[in-house]
Amino acid sequence: MSQVTLQATTSRAQGSANSRRLRHEGGIPGVIYGHGVGPFPIAVNAKEFRTAVSGEQGLNALITLEADGTKYTVMARELQRHPVRGTVSHIDFQVVDPNQAVVAEVPLHLIGDAVEVRHADWEVDQQMFSLEVSARPDQIPNFVEVDISGLTVGAAIRVSDLVLPKGVEAAGDPSASVVATHAGRAAKAAPGVAEAPTE
Repeated sequence: MSQVTLQATTSRAQGSANSRRLRHEGGIPGVIYGHGVGPFPIAVNAKEFRTAVSGEQGLNALITLEADGTKYTVMARELQRHPVRGTVSHIDFQVVDPNQAVVAEVPLHLIGDAVEVRHADWEVDQQMFSLEVSARPDQIPNFVEVDISGLTVGAAIRVSDLVLPKGVEAAGDPSASVVATHAGRAAKAAPGVAEAPTE
């Protein structure tokens, strides 16, 4: 897992007016905390932050944050965005131990073709699009594949059914439904066809 470096300053002024001025000048206010550090205020360059999280790892990227001569190994955790423009307006950076598990959110990608479901004129319904996992920062996957090839009519794929990489564990409810099936229009119109429960 590659690690990027991001420069920060700890000398930013507090207050909403100063934060607005900082954003106008191309910066993002934030805080750093964790493992006996902080929390204390910092500021980073908006363009450099976008570059730091633009790789395959996205917001799960491991970052070396250099703040006034001190280096911290961090991950970007809580992001606040402008309600209209969608730009990042504040970042919480968490100091992490590369050798200790952290909880992160990764996207779920469906693969395969649910032939039996499709031939019965039923539909595949993806109910979960991301998954919280627990893993060391260098073992966090870019995404988790969900193979729907063996899916049958009325069946569901749950968190406990997912095949996760070595060292990665699901952090959420194992019984939560990731993918379900339901009758399509043609199946519903057929006489005597009832939609099977997925619970």
